[in-house]
Amino acid sequence: MNPPGTAALPMSHIYIGLSGWQYAGWRGIFYPPKLGHARELEYASRAVPSIEINGSHYSLQTSTSYQRWHDATPRHFVFSVKGPRFLTHMLRLEGPRMATGTANFFASGLLNLRAKLGPILWQFPPTLQFKPDVMEAFLQSLPQDTAAAAQMARHHDDRVKEPALDTDRTRKLRHAIEIRHASFCDEAFIKLLRKYRAALVVSDAVANWPYVEDVTAGFVYLRLHGPETLYGGQYSDEALDRWAARIRDWASGGEPSDAQRVSARAPRKRLSRDVFCYFDNDQKVRAPFDAGRLMQRLGVSADSTRSVAAPR
Repeated sequence: MNPPGTAALPMSHIYIGLSGWQYAGWRGIFYPPKLGHARELEYASRAVPSIEINGSHYSLQTSTSYQRWHDATPRHFVFSVKGPRFLTHMLRLEGPRMATGTANFFASGLLNLRAKLGPILWQFPPTLQFKPDVMEAFLQSLPQDTAAAAQMARHHDDRVKEPALDTDRTRKLRHAIEIRHASFCDEAFIKLLRKYRAALVVSDAVANWPYVEDVTAGFVYLRLHGPETLYGGQYSDEALDRWAARIRDWASGGEPSDAQRVSARAPRKRLSRDVFCYFDNDQKVRAPFDAGRLMQRLGVSADSTRSVAAPR
């Protein structure tokens, strides 16, 4: 039951979470002083309903690790998984090694997350510019469900030591794209994202990265990198109030009245949308506490991602 004077959002789910969980500076502040490092995910996953896996961006993880992360978290917990920089930063989405590199990523263990596998985040480097043909080829290559991902994974090479090639059932996959070069502020890019149902990440940072809010998929993905420095600073009450209001608008199937869009075309109105919002201001241990403050504003709890107390 909702508290008096409040109303639940439609059948959307709001996931407020953290970008990573293994930070030495959090120990003794967010994490209890004597908590073993191996139990940090268990602890963090009882405080927030979702976490981005960052290690997958830097190197292939193992199927054993993905299974362990699955088992350490509550039943309704959701992971977002960061795609490998080998594809985005080194190959820059082009070349004959893209196919095997992508197969290796999907063979590395993602499928062991089963129902806990949420969006896959593809973070582009600041130097990567928009090339329509390259971008469409990349989006077209991404598997849209776990069955397609399992089939792709079978083309892995020997860099994957413990391949996970099976899925317990077919589930849709979601892809989110974080841009960091102004050339992507192009109507043609927005059209491609909508064509392939990939979400454009709303990226809040003091860095000189584009800030855009075009809704291009059936879900919205936000990354909050810090209000004072890159990856640092505490979000003020006023800032969190603003983010809460925007998240309500997106979760309710619309968009903020002052949405900063590249496209002149507004997104199609829906009854609801899932929203994923991750705090990446991990320096000085702000992220977990800012996440908790935003969750309070939206009536979201760690064990129930449904908004139950979101006053408009």
